[in-house]
Amino acid sequence: MNAVGGATFSIPVWAEYAAIAVGGIQGAAYASGFRERRIDLFGVAFIGVATGLGGGVLRDVSLGTTLVALSSNWYLPVAIAAALLGMLLARLFSSIDPVITVLDALTLGLFGAIGTSKALAFGLPEVPAAFVGLLAAIGGGMLRDILLNMPIGVMHVGSLYAVAAGAGTVTLVLLHDAGVEVYLSAAISAAVTFAVRLLAVVFGWSLPEQRALELSRARVGFGLLRRRQTAPREYATTATGTIPVYRVVPRGENREKADD
Repeated sequence: MNAVGGATFSIPVWAEYAAIAVGGIQGAAYASGFRERRIDLFGVAFIGVATGLGGGVLRDVSLGTTLVALSSNWYLPVAIAAALLGMLLARLFSSIDPVITVLDALTLGLFGAIGTSKALAFGLPEVPAAFVGLLAAIGGGMLRDILLNMPIGVMHVGSLYAVAAGAGTVTLVLLHDAGVEVYLSAAISAAVTFAVRLLAVVFGWSLPEQRALELSRARVGFGLLRRRQTAPREYATTATGTIPVYRVVPRGENREKADD
């Protein structure tokens, strides 16, 4: 597939390296919480590369184009160095988690905007273009969880992450259809993602947990839908990082980080 000549949103190279470094640091700091798995230096570096570059790789594979991550000598070393730094200074980065969360929200918006505008430039329709942008934004975190054999964080109850990225990519395609210049629409898109993500963290916004519905009969004989009753439950964070993972625990159990 070849580009059709549309404008693509881009950021300075130094900012792109910084965004990749944030991903690498976060991935390694997250992996450092699983010491019982005895992840070695190569494993940490690989997780950092997957987290920092995974979204862009999935984006380029979806578009059938050359991987940007392999177009320069610097992308891989930056991701690896950031991952090793995240491993060595995991406690420090844990203590400044709010800063990492802000930077992660910013890179989430930027990667989503870059991926969506690139997909539109390649001639994809609006819905697939928004999906490619979403994949570019959250792909690194998904690959990280897969490599660690963990539940994929964006698919579980928690502060909005994929939803924030999706809100930004949909905003971009709507502005694109309205004829707004690409850099302005991308900036607005990134701002929307950034705002939704941080507001979700601050106010604890999340999507409701899935619930099964069952058919029951009322006394008058009409079929009515009601929610299936479930046992009382609460959620305990089981991993550090900006994308929390949850497990159901009996009410009253101490909230402590799970080893797995």
